Amino acid sequence: MALGTLLDQALHSATVVPRLSAAAVRAGLGPAGTVEVLRISEAALRTAASEGRGVVGRTNALRHFMWQAVLTARFGLDAARSLAAAQEAGTPSRKDSAVDEHNNAAGQQYGAAHAAELQMGSPSEVMTLLVPVALEKWDSDELVWIRPH
Repeated sequence: MALGTLLDQALHSATVVPRLSAAAVRAGLGPAGTVEVLRISEAALRTAASEGRGVVGRTNALRHFMWQAVLTARFGLDAARSLAAAQEAGTPSRKDSAVDEHNNAAGQQYGAAHAAELQMGSPSEVMTLLVPVALEKWDSDELVWIRPH
């Protein structure tokens, strides 16, 4: 991979917290909502890293699905979409971004349909509840990666 591409990826990763914070403020979530968005984001990242490892692409797919499901349930579809767009802003890979958008939409649909159950508990507790759902969706090819799995 070219040095420029690696640098672009590193910069994109390093700026995620400011992008998400600004998007939460623009979505009208306020300070407490912004902190909750970051807690949900961290829980999705940690849980997906633990539960998705070992299969190329699975961690990323699980993370986006679970993250958007909880954001949709707790803040509504418009806010979740705004936060997803902020996450993808400036991404160095259009293919990866298209995959993320697909998995985000699956999470948004699930979050809207299961809002009541995803509003209860801490972000970590809710992510734990979502793991079997996300893995089932991965196994059935409802969640995708750049290459077929």
